[in-house]
Amino acid sequence: MRILLTGATGILGSEVDRLLTGTGHEVVGVARRAAGSAVAWTIGHEPPPPAVRGPWDVIVHTAACTRWTMGRDEAAAANVAPLRAVLDLADNRTHLVHVSTAFVDLPPAPGRGANAEFDGRRNGYEWSKARCEELLRASGRTRVTVIRPPLIIGRRTDGAIARFNGVYSMIHALTSGLGAVVVGSPDGRVEMAPVDVVAQAAVDRALGPAPGAIRHDVVAAGADALTLAELIAVIRGTLNAWRAARGLAPVDDPPLISGESWHRFFLPFVREHLSPIQLEAVRLLGSFESYASMPAPFTPTYPVRDIAGALATAVRYWAETRPRAASAVPRPWTAAAPALAS
Repeated sequence: MRILLTGATGILGSEVDRLLTGTGHEVVGVARRAAGSAVAWTIGHEPPPPAVRGPWDVIVHTAACTRWTMGRDEAAAANVAPLRAVLDLADNRTHLVHVSTAFVDLPPAPGRGANAEFDGRRNGYEWSKARCEELLRASGRTRVTVIRPPLIIGRRTDGAIARFNGVYSMIHALTSGLGAVVVGSPDGRVEMAPVDVVAQAAVDRALGPAPGAIRHDVVAAGADALTLAELIAVIRGTLNAWRAARGLAPVDDPPLISGESWHRFFLPFVREHLSPIQLEAVRLLGSFESYASMPAPFTPTYPVRDIAGALATAVRYWAETRPRAASAVPRPWTAAAPALAS
């Protein structure tokens, strides 16, 4: 088979590329910047280079900007426009494996209203992924598989991941002191999946038969998903074991505050006393809040096993590759001395 892989150097795409290597299929990877064998192409913003014009048996579309802070226009340019360009490369025989997000229809967290800019969705990333799924339905194509992953963490085997984002903001916040509190419900579920598990789901579908109608695969832990309290316990326990082995003091358990209490009472009071760095930390960690306050887990079609063990492996990898941040002494929030990683 001839397989086109977009986002070949990204967090997920690089793992898909690794799994496809050696399968005997012709794989052409594209990325915004050429790296290794990947062809340079800014998808949706310039014509496709000759090497990617097809025909293709399968297109695995992992290219995306996952920043939660994007505005509507930026999100459309980053995620919707590339899908339109990819659809132009697919003929009626092509099986398109499109990576979306499991959070595409998740409601806002308690205490957080829906965002009118994003048609009721929580952020520009989720809005853009919803628009992409609408575009797929409107295209009339049937040979389409939509992979819906949750928050992505490092590989189950060794914790490796191309870049740190999502859950890793919480890990860094605990050691830097920027996360003075954790906002969310202790019993709220947090859905995560190792990057190699998500990549394997995409590869399994890519190498398998194409569906006769749009098919959705949800990669999730489901009933085994960690609660927010369990997530913090795994992160803190793993970090403290790593720190103890190096003679470092443990990281304290951060206080948990409900989203409603935080936004109604605490945040309005403390906002005027925070430094610019602390305000930026509040904004970034606030983006994670909804993902840590799910009232119920997803129903997976591609289950994730032992997510606690996978998270511990991911935290150890982060600590080994970011030893300065992992060794930092958390500093309390004060207007005069903003929290910074030492």
